[in-house]
Amino acid sequence: MLKKRVRRRNFAWIPRILPYLGDCADRNEIASPITAISSSFGILWLDCSREVYAVATARYLERTPKSRALYERARESLPGGNTRLTTFYSPYPSYVRRAQGCRLYDVDGNVLVDFLNNYTSLILGHAPPPVVEAIKEQLETGIVYGAPCENEFRLAEMVKERFPSIDKLRYANSGTEATMNAIRAARAYTGREKIAKFEGGYHGTHDWAAISVHPPEEKAGAAERPVAIPDAPGLPEGALRTVLVMPYNKPEAVEQIVKEYKDDLAAIIVEPIMGSSGMIPARSDFLKFLREITDLYNIVLIFDEVIAGFRVSRGGGQEYFRVRPDMTTLGKILGGGFAIGAFGGREDIMSLFDPTKGPVIPHAGTFNGHPITLAAGIATLRELTPSMYERLSSLGQRARTGITKALHDKGVGAQVTGLASLFHIHLTPEEIINYRSTLRENKEAKSLLFTELLVRGQYLASRGMGCISSPMSESEVDSLIEAVSEAAENLKPVVGVAQK
Repeated sequence: MLKKRVRRRNFAWIPRILPYLGDCADRNEIASPITAISSSFGILWLDCSREVYAVATARYLERTPKSRALYERARESLPGGNTRLTTFYSPYPSYVRRAQGCRLYDVDGNVLVDFLNNYTSLILGHAPPPVVEAIKEQLETGIVYGAPCENEFRLAEMVKERFPSIDKLRYANSGTEATMNAIRAARAYTGREKIAKFEGGYHGTHDWAAISVHPPEEKAGAAERPVAIPDAPGLPEGALRTVLVMPYNKPEAVEQIVKEYKDDLAAIIVEPIMGSSGMIPARSDFLKFLREITDLYNIVLIFDEVIAGFRVSRGGGQEYFRVRPDMTTLGKILGGGFAIGAFGGREDIMSLFDPTKGPVIPHAGTFNGHPITLAAGIATLRELTPSMYERLSSLGQRARTGITKALHDKGVGAQVTGLASLFHIHLTPEEIINYRSTLRENKEAKSLLFTELLVRGQYLASRGMGCISSPMSESEVDSLIEAVSEAAENLKPVVGVAQK
């Protein structure tokens, strides 16, 4: 069957990729049933039945010669030409020249509808006028002081009004710093050492967080009893010994683990919607269960709301699910487009950072509470009205429903998870409830889908995540759905191959 199909194939596309092969491969091999796509990082060998990969990649290469040149230059001074892992994709990323509203304009003149929004942080899109004006006003009075300013408590007051669980808060410069300090506070408050996190949960890159974020299934242990696996080289064994890993959305399994370690557990940290694993919402009553069991054993419950905060509702995941944690970590949207982290919670826990009350947990940072960031954050929160959340959530639902239908209509098994204005495309027919359920996903097809959407002017995360920003309308969402429908036509042979 394959041979007959090969004889009928039109190989007119092959010359399009030849200029990009350089000296990396014998060009004579291109005429055979085995094709090669070369890039600056190596050669990807593909059966001719996968010519869709070659064509999609060739289209991308043709559209982005200036980006390729910039990438090659970047490699001379940056490892892999990159300083932020999530912005790299094969064969090289497009370099952006400017951004406005919901669109990116790259150095090659391509226009991309931005459904990534700097990984969910730009809920108002790019360069929103109220935020730009606030930044300009702050610049005129100083960039950074090394002393307190009024906006420190003004933004904190706005956060407290939206998150009633937060009595006091402190600023940091990233979500990583926020979760690190929240965990440290929980340990200091309880006098216990261990913490528990959920398999696939991303809480930053510090040693207590970079555990079992993307564990290989063959090393991760039983689904109901995951093993703590380092997510990167360089993690000390001591960090692994202090972190328990639990399955998300599995209360029975969680209860068993918590009961076993109740006297050693300082905190449970959880995302109301798991971002890195694929925008997986907590199931009904799962967060309420966590509240009950942590209350029972005097364990600090930390909600990591770096993504969900100010995104799924005005008061984040805790407002949406009506569960009140002891500690909350924030970031992304709070900074109005600038680097920020924040952690806060109950008065008795946060008093451990109060320098007027004797020995404290040291917490400093040259750029904590940066005046420009605070000004941008205040301007952003002022724009986030209930009516805006309602509109963004409606567009998010339109995207999830429309993308799912577009893929199903083409015979591609898929589902789209998410809440409010967040969505994530999963190329698997299986229900997605936690990290383990994502492992059945067709990764080859996901890679192809990303490239197919990119050459159609749609910018999502390479893993399939996207979100809505306020400059978007039904028109932008429908353009994405149409692009997915077109791309799905090329996914079918790849999905078919993967399922055989």
